[in-house]
Order: sequence, then structure tokens, then C-alpha cells
Amino acid sequence: MTTAVAAPFRFFALQVVRTGRLGPSLVRVTFAGPDLDAFHSHGRDQSLSLFLPHPGQAEPVVPLELGDNWWQGWRELPDDVRAVMRSYTLRALRRDALGQTAEIDIDFALHGVGPGAATPAGPASRWASRAAAGDRVLLLGPALADNRAIRFRPPADTDLVVLCGDETAVPAATAILESLPAGSRVRAWLEVPHAGDAQDVRTRADAEITWLVRRGATGRPGTPATTTVVDAVRAAGLTDAERPYVWLAGESGQVKAVRRYFVAECGVDRRRVTFVGYWRRGMTEEQLRTAG
Repeated sequence: MTTAVAAPFRFFALQVVRTGRLGPSLVRVTFAGPDLDAFHSHGRDQSLSLFLPHPGQAEPVVPLELGDNWWQGWRELPDDVRAVMRSYTLRALRRDALGQTAEIDIDFALHGVGPGAATPAGPASRWASRAAAGDRVLLLGPALADNRAIRFRPPADTDLVVLCGDETAVPAATAILESLPAGSRVRAWLEVPHAGDAQDVRTRADAEITWLVRRGATGRPGTPATTTVVDAVRAAGLTDAERPYVWLAGESGQVKAVRRYFVAECGVDRRRVTFVGYWRRGMTEEQLRTAG
């Protein structure tokens, strides 16, 4: 498989090295590839595009031979041939002794996987739940460390970082927490389907992390928690911050509601609020991309 450059992003041909469950709803997949030394990122909530093969395919089908026109060529392929494209965030990268990138981790939220699932699993969840060493994927990722697909950018005068999200935002939120320096004050609210999805996060920051678990949840993202993120944040008050920076990610409807609370009720300057809808209830990523 060849690679193509679309600066500041490029394609990387990768293979699965190993997988590991992080909880009932989360699995970590570790990838490696011969040209990952060209992969560069400052981390945090670095966004990536992952291309996955359909069952029976040895590798994902993306017409890289078309160069800059790969997108149009990919869109024109038959549905059962065209590689499945999904957006994820970089969980971690590790470099070898020579400073080259040896491995990257991507954490997948599994929806509709396992006994009792209320909704059928999508193609990415099915792939991640069955991924094995040697499986091939294609990744569109950063060739420049500081790129526009990193959205977490707190102003220099920030005196409190606030993080809110559901399980689809957990990989980015935990990567952000690990990146923050000592002395940073952080309050985080992360909503997950099961208690076993909560993670121990290593951070140098002065961080208070609250895990909200959906009682009676089906495992589908956005299922109402016993205490919603908005309720939890409102109960906390957050009256001791003069210059907060707020990062919100997850289901679009919930993200908008939390943003409305911070801007309209708390008076936070909207320029100090970063919000990203990773998914929308009732819509696939293909439908979202078409609607957008």
C-alpha cells in the first residue's frame, strides 16, 4: 500500500500490533507502521481519520493513486467496497530511542457490541471488537505537530480548565489531562455507560475528575445518565474561577446544552469555550458528513 501527502496531513499505512480492553465499552488498539517517523503531533485532542476494511477485505480501499483527488474517488466507490471512514482522537504516541514514532494508540468506544446490546453495532465498533495483530488500516494523520485538528488551546491566562464529555470524548479528555503541566487546575466530568469504563488517569495537574455512570444504560452513547453532565456542573458551582477555559465534546445535543449553560448562565466568554460534536443521536457519520 502506498501513501499520499495532503499537508499538513498525510496517509499512513498501519497494522494492528495488539489490542486491550479498557472496560466494558472501551478497547485500545495499538498500531505501527514503517513510516510513522513522519507522524507528528502535540497530542491533546488530536483528531485523526481512520479508514477500515469491510469484512473479507485484506486492507481498506482508498484510491490513493488519485493524489489530491482521492476524496472524490473514494466517495464514488461502491458502498460495499469503499473503506469505512471514522473520526477518532490520538490517545498516545511512543517514540523509540532514535526519536522516531514507533507506535500509536487509538481508543474505541464500542456501541452495540456484546450480549444484550439494544442497538446493532456499527462497522467501526464491529471492527475494533474483533481487531487482531496484523490487521491493516489506513490513517490520515498529522505530518506537522501543531495542526488545525488540535482544538484544545487554552488561553495563557486560564485559571481553571473544565473538561466535559461522554465516552466518545474520554480518549481525548484523558490525553489532555496527561498533557497538562503541574499547577494547572482542572475539573472534569466524563460520562460513561458502565462503572468499569472509568479509568485511573495519571496527570501532573491539580485535577478533580468525576465519572458519571449511566444506570440502566444500554451501552449506546447519549443514554441519559442518572446525573447529566449539565446537572453535575451546575451542582459544582464553579464560582472560584475568573478566567476558565471550557472544553466540551461528545454527542452534539449534549455538547450544545452544556455550552449553553456555561455561556448563558455562567457568563463564560464564548471565545473561551471549545466545543466539538463527535456524533449526533440517530445519525451515522456518513449522514453527518453529508448534512455538514
